[in-house]
Amino acid sequence: MIASLGMYDMPHARDAYDRFWDGIRDALGYGPEKLDRTHDSWGIWQSPDLLLAQTCGLPFRARLYGQVTLVGTPDYGLRDCPSGYYYSYIIRRRGDDRDLRSLARSGILAYNDGLSQSGWAAPVAAAGALNLTVPATLETGAHVASIHAVLERRADFAGIDAITYLMWQHANPETARGIETFIRTDPTPGLPLITAKGRDPAPIAHAVRNAIAQMSASDRDILHLKGLARIDADTYRALPIPAMP
Repeated sequence: MIASLGMYDMPHARDAYDRFWDGIRDALGYGPEKLDRTHDSWGIWQSPDLLLAQTCGLPFRARLYGQVTLVGTPDYGLRDCPSGYYYSYIIRRRGDDRDLRSLARSGILAYNDGLSQSGWAAPVAAAGALNLTVPATLETGAHVASIHAVLERRADFAGIDAITYLMWQHANPETARGIETFIRTDPTPGLPLITAKGRDPAPIAHAVRNAIAQMSASDRDILHLKGLARIDADTYRALPIPAMP
């Protein structure tokens, strides 16, 4: 069996995620002893041995729907967001006063992956609402790498998953002073937990809820976890799939 919680598994949060997994495994009564941090995300998500993993909403609706079973969506308690939903912060360097219209026209967008809801679909939708496309892009491979691309002037703006940004800011308060969040995109369903196709999700969801409820205050502060929401697959699938970069 495989378990992986890699979407927000930053170095400063790894011990907390290990304890979170221990709580899930104890409540479930079975599962691998350790989280898998050795395999690529797509290999994990599509494995018939998958017990639990977290994916992104765009890969779920674009490629994984029908191949995996939806378990639930973690709720991070974001302000002004429905339970289980999230948004992106569009960031720029502090001191750069260009608005989104100007940045979309003449700036470089850093994005983590073309199949990222928060890093690609959300900023593209925000620019599209202004009847603009994004002509210049830089693929970075990770949200934190996109933040650093903006800080290092290799890019001018980026869409960053709100949970990633809050966790990174918590761990890097001095560096974060060089970044400004100037737009918050429309909320969309958050990053779902999945299991292999054909596996019963109910006991897994119960174990996740139990582990969140038993989490220490310090781990809750690091991981921002508040609960597990139920968002059906059709809600994810109703969102458009943007053109790839």
